[in-house]
Amino acid sequence: MEPTTSERESFWNAKTYAFVTDHTKPAMKWAISELKTRGKNIYVIDLSDKPEPGSLRKISELPAGLDRAVLGVTKTDPGDLIPALKEKGITKVWLHWNTETEKALAACKAKGLECMIEHCPMMYLGSGLSIHGMHRAIAKMMGKY
Repeated sequence: MEPTTSERESFWNAKTYAFVTDHTKPAMKWAISELKTRGKNIYVIDLSDKPEPGSLRKISELPAGLDRAVLGVTKTDPGDLIPALKEKGITKVWLHWNTETEKALAACKAKGLECMIEHCPMMYLGSGLSIHGMHRAIAKMMGKY
C-alpha cells in the first residue's frame, strides 16, 4: 500500500537518519544538508569510489537502533542493502525517486519495513522559493504529492 502524504511528511520527524549514497542522486546531498540544518543526526554510508571524509563505508558500521534510512543508490540494487539495514534496527526506508527496484520492494516487504517510494525527499524537505518548492507545488497541483 502506498504511503499517504502525511506518512511521507512524518518520516522526517525522527532525530536520527542513515543515508546510503553512491553520489548518483544529487538531491541526497541536499537532503542531508537540510536535515543537519534542522539539527538531525545523520550517518552517511558512502558507497562511491571517492567517499566523503567522515562518512561510513559499510552499513555494518552504523550504530544499532536507528529507525530510518534513505537510500539513493543506482550503482547497486538497493534491495541488496535492505537486510543489513534491518539488522541495524531500521524499520522505515525511503527509496529515493527512481531508485526503487523490484528486488528492493520485495526485500522491504519480506523484512517488514515501511517503504516510501516514487518521491524525492527534497519535495518534502525543501522550503520557500526554490526548485524543491516549485516541484512540491507542481506535484500538489497534479495530485502527486
